Amino acid sequence: MQSKTLEGIKSIENFQLEDKRLFLRLDLNVPMDENGRITDDTRIQAALPTIKYAIDKGAKIILASHLGRPKSSKDRKFSLEPVAAALNEILKKEIILVEEPRSEATKALLAGLKPSQIILLENLRFDPGEEKNDREFAQALASFSDIYINDAFGASHRAHASIVALPELMEKRGLGFLMKKEIEMLDRIRLNPEPPFITVLGGAKVSDKIEVIEVLLDKVNTLIIGGAMAYTFLAAQNKSVGKSRVEKDKIRFASDLLDRAAARNKKILLPVDHKITRDIKDTASVKVTEGVNIPDDWMGVDIGPQTTKLYAAELQRARTIFWNGPMGVFETPEFSEGTFAIARAITETSALSVVGGGDSAAAAHASGLADKFTHISTGGGASLEFLQGDKLPGVEALRAPKRSENVVTPFEGGTGEG
Repeated sequence: MQSKTLEGIKSIENFQLEDKRLFLRLDLNVPMDENGRITDDTRIQAALPTIKYAIDKGAKIILASHLGRPKSSKDRKFSLEPVAAALNEILKKEIILVEEPRSEATKALLAGLKPSQIILLENLRFDPGEEKNDREFAQALASFSDIYINDAFGASHRAHASIVALPELMEKRGLGFLMKKEIEMLDRIRLNPEPPFITVLGGAKVSDKIEVIEVLLDKVNTLIIGGAMAYTFLAAQNKSVGKSRVEKDKIRFASDLLDRAAARNKKILLPVDHKITRDIKDTASVKVTEGVNIPDDWMGVDIGPQTTKLYAAELQRARTIFWNGPMGVFETPEFSEGTFAIARAITETSALSVVGGGDSAAAAHASGLADKFTHISTGGGASLEFLQGDKLPGVEALRAPKRSENVVTPFEGGTGEG
């Protein structure tokens, strides 16, 4: 059954690609160290099926992405040069990095582009028109494109030129394989999860998850809560949380949610023990509490072993699992045990398992179990906005044009399409 969100949207498979100038908007916003080395190529790997399909079908490929938040084109630490080098190594193709997307260089290169060559536009955010959703910048990009494909789910909650203004100008527009899978999987979580449906929420802030909790509360059978956000819920139950992070202005919300869940016969599980330390930088003093309460001068940094057993046992009964947010400060090895144990517990079930983007995706990969989940979203903020029921600008811009829309094609130098 097709995802409801995808109605009226074409995919890359619906187009004849041979010799067509194909604009592929990807999310190649990869983390790098201070020396410009890519530290995690997950987003590059996620884009490969769509790129390889386009290569196999004989398209003339223009890849485009943003990277970070550069102040200007002089901010060279945000150059896509390392990404070009990585793609060259993976695809065994010559990746031609075009510094000025508005220039005539791309058209000239496309005219004589060889099958062994792929164009990569320099960081789109180097142009001020990108984040302003500038139609003039979009026109420049459209002038050398026959077909537009968006495979950048992680950027599709932004109304930027390459995400919204450009596809609105294009008659032939659609989505890639990654975008399609993201939407299909998140729609299954949002609209028709198979029960028992268990959601695992962690991370630092309750405030970041309020809308997702509200949307999923009617659907879930059990809500498992960990990470720093758990301390706000425990504070709402008048438990001692020491100097753990608490959002005081969200204690009322947490208390109300616990009451509403009980009234609807929804189970909410909170930690029953914790790993604690005197200071976030102090890994030597780490110990486990005997129960739920945390001493005054200590802070929680991970769920404890009894909590891990409780959560793992509950997860065993699930048919659908959505996980968003780590159980502790997993980036520090001494505080990572709970998060990795929950990752292992999820992958040992037979449930459909979807991991929200951001820190959850990083934790899933760090656990070494990434290939055991049904789907790990690359979306981060886009994933949460989608689950909240928000319409993503980048998805809506792909729908079949209404008659009133002013779409123009083919463009100068285009080959047209029958």
